[in-house]
Amino acid sequence: MDFLKIEGKKFLVFGVANKKSVAYFISKTLIENGANVIFSVQSEDHKPKVMKLFPESPIFCCNVEDQADIDQLPELVGNDTVLDGIVHSIAFANYSNGFVPFHETMCKDFLQAIHISCFSLVQICNALKSNLDTNASVITISISTTRMASENYGYMAPVKAALESSLCFLTKSFSDFSNVRFNAVSAGLLKTSASAGIPNYIDSYIYAEMVIPRHKALKTQEAADTAVFLLSPRSSGINAQKIVVDAGMEINYFTKEVITKATKEE
Repeated sequence: MDFLKIEGKKFLVFGVANKKSVAYFISKTLIENGANVIFSVQSEDHKPKVMKLFPESPIFCCNVEDQADIDQLPELVGNDTVLDGIVHSIAFANYSNGFVPFHETMCKDFLQAIHISCFSLVQICNALKSNLDTNASVITISISTTRMASENYGYMAPVKAALESSLCFLTKSFSDFSNVRFNAVSAGLLKTSASAGIPNYIDSYIYAEMVIPRHKALKTQEAADTAVFLLSPRSSGINAQKIVVDAGMEINYFTKEVITKATKEE
């Protein structure tokens, strides 16, 4: 039984890097449920990696920082191709000069992160608006909270806040000519290659396991399952929302085990 009603539907996925990627788990789950998936990768260097993971799926390159690549999206997807959904799982922060306090963030780094991690969603949707089915679903990947000043995450939290805010504006502007929905999966700490590049991430990950009620970290598949649900017609009543998937972490910061350990430290 096709409960999700996605069998035979077509989705475009941005952001598969490897087997640890959220986008990989989303794509794998879509395909397992009978959907057809097209992939967009950042460069030719990434193409062989994704081809190895999904050898039967079409793959093309699109560097979202290059407007010419954005403009070619309809042609690359196929001008007559109808998309039932888009997965935007793209994020980038430049820490090549080392981690600095937020107030020392360089303008060029912040703007590049905004462009790649946030504005690319607007660009992609605008370029492919004629390819999207009138009831298509667009999802992006965010973080469980943008209101917590996690020092090692730096300026990416404000960037993700901008990404989440853009959902309501995309929903409003697209509503003039379609019923396309825009939502975010706002995931807790995950064990991905991208997160490995965040300074001291492992300490935050271990802390998350301590405060999650089940004492087990969020699995990438759990975030992916929520994304697939949001892509499906079964979530037709959900629009312009962020769905927090953190295994209950946000309700348990003051768990007695953590308080006891913290207050007993000398």
